[in-house]
Amino acid sequence: MFEGTIFMLGLGAACGFILSAASRIFYVYEDPRIAEVEACFAGANCGGCGYAGCSAAAVAVVKGEALPSVCVVGGAESARQASEIMGMAVGLAEPAKSYNFCTGGERAANKYLYLGANNCRAQAAMYGGKRTCDIGCLGHGDCVRACLFDALKIGPKGFPVVDLEKCVGCGACQNACPKGIMKVKTPTANLLHFNEFDECLAPCRQTCPAEIDIPQYIDQIRRGDYEGAVHTIRERNPLLLACGRVCPHPCELNCRRGIEDEPVSINQLKRFVADYEMNSGKRLPISVAPPTHKRIAIVGGGPAGLSCAYFLRRLGHEVTIYEAMPHLGGMLRYGIPEYRLPKKVLDWETRGILNLGIEHHTQVKFGHDFDLSSLVAAGYDAIFLGIGAWKDASLRVEGEDLNGCYTGIDFLSRLANGESLPIERTAAIIGGGNTAIDCTRNLIRLGAEKVYIVYRRTRKEMPANEVEIEAAEAEGVEFIFLAAPVRVIGDANGKVTHLEYLKMKLGEPDASGRRRPVPIEGSETRLETAMVITAIGQSPDVSFTAKTQQRLADLRTTRWSTIDVNPETLQTNIPYLFAAGDAATGPSLVVEAIGGGRRAARSIHQYVMGQKVAAGPKELGKKMVTESLFEEVVGIVKQPRAPMPELPVAERIHSFVEVDQVLSEEAALGESQRCLQCGRLCYTQDTDSCGLPQELEAGPASKVA
Repeated sequence: MFEGTIFMLGLGAACGFILSAASRIFYVYEDPRIAEVEACFAGANCGGCGYAGCSAAAVAVVKGEALPSVCVVGGAESARQASEIMGMAVGLAEPAKSYNFCTGGERAANKYLYLGANNCRAQAAMYGGKRTCDIGCLGHGDCVRACLFDALKIGPKGFPVVDLEKCVGCGACQNACPKGIMKVKTPTANLLHFNEFDECLAPCRQTCPAEIDIPQYIDQIRRGDYEGAVHTIRERNPLLLACGRVCPHPCELNCRRGIEDEPVSINQLKRFVADYEMNSGKRLPISVAPPTHKRIAIVGGGPAGLSCAYFLRRLGHEVTIYEAMPHLGGMLRYGIPEYRLPKKVLDWETRGILNLGIEHHTQVKFGHDFDLSSLVAAGYDAIFLGIGAWKDASLRVEGEDLNGCYTGIDFLSRLANGESLPIERTAAIIGGGNTAIDCTRNLIRLGAEKVYIVYRRTRKEMPANEVEIEAAEAEGVEFIFLAAPVRVIGDANGKVTHLEYLKMKLGEPDASGRRRPVPIEGSETRLETAMVITAIGQSPDVSFTAKTQQRLADLRTTRWSTIDVNPETLQTNIPYLFAAGDAATGPSLVVEAIGGGRRAARSIHQYVMGQKVAAGPKELGKKMVTESLFEEVVGIVKQPRAPMPELPVAERIHSFVEVDQVLSEEAALGESQRCLQCGRLCYTQDTDSCGLPQELEAGPASKVA
């Protein structure tokens, strides 16, 4: 008995020693964060994340192979908790959703008939699939079968439709689609996305400088989903009220309907839904990503600065705007008259942007009240320059400093700021752009009896918007074409009495493609006038580069006094400094400044998040997809375009009441029906036949694979 006890004790001691040694030799360390991260997940072990279960997904997060948002069931809260454990930016925790970017479906013609290949992957493996459109959906529903959450179906028009409420962003549909139609994206990725060569893009959408999904918002209007239309526009353009009033709608130049009929009134439809929100008594919610704790300074509160600030804030960054003028808006406020863009409308729009949590300071001028070093010292991670183009070009003739002479932007901004300027009975405005037109129409409303536009070329060469030229003409402006001012003449008191100009004739085209005006010797002519306003162009004021510290003096500028930027990223030669809008392009469209502000926001986001500052390799930029530009469009039944409602001339010239009015709901719905809902190749005809041009419709549809 005693011997047995001793043996058992010895055996136990030996086993304990062996196990102790084994535990040291074969010890496997498990990072305690794995269990903590796993506890944040839903525990469903559904596999929707692409891993074998929640434990495997947690291991991947800790190893850095997956983001904290990997759990598709747990949602944003799960991602937030996992991000905190990993010490990562909560901004990475945005929930992803699946999106389909093909709207062609059955509208797209077939070039092959497949026998026995009844799934997308099989067809795509043989000659790329059946559709004439190389990037289009094949419609067999591989993505639908892959979805584990019943969030996807093939809609009645033959392309996938996503139920965003059910979608968890697992990516199964994206992996199953051989054509890359399905894309899983976070809200941040959607905001940062720019048009690419291999996407389904209507011509209007390619032409829009802000890259708004025009067919989508028009379709939403057609279906009565006005709030959805507002959200669609606002994903690319935060100034839809202002743009709906002042944009010259370059998108309509390439409207496919315009080839056979009048273009769809795209901009009027934008204004219709923008005004719908403003007049509804409520503001639609705008999502903001979780905070990144990165700070960005925006210098300039015009359309470029407001746009950049808006997108950066939506990306989760802390943003502060510094503006030299008393109020935000830039040229929207101080360059565009009240009768085109009422200040109360602009105020409503800018308040909506600031309500996202954006700070702003007004009446502080860059290079005077603060400079680059003070912003860097304040802890900003990046700086955006949207200083506009406020410096008027000089006429450089004798007498242009006489009493009664003004420059265009200075004149308009002083009026907008509430200054009372002496208005004479007669006035001559020199120039042919929108600034010149705005000056003339202001003067008429202020009581001038005779207003002239003096332009050195002909009406055909005037750069102003045609609708603005027609409006000025209707209001009584007199045009003097082929006239080059050479002198301003005054009386003994230094007051303007005449403008002297030389008559011109058109010669050969210059670098702009317009015929160069050539003076006619001995044709000096005097025009009696008491006011002369020079509106022949403007440029950014970059004098601050010489007045501030050496670092900013190193900032590269161009011979046109614009800030030199990388055209794809809008980054300057100073890595943390970015610029867009008129400061980088020279005077241009408001919508160009808005698009530039978003592009700069994308680059700033990349910079402050430690990513490479670069545009995507397949980005379209200002190019067009050649195959989307048709010469003829079949199946069109001509329908009248909705006319712009406006105040009668006799009524409007006596006040600054807004001239252009908004479409009625009936007219907007009717106009939305004119949209062909274009894709890259396909479109919806007014007739019942296939929505493709005849040359495509009669293509190799008889081939069998």
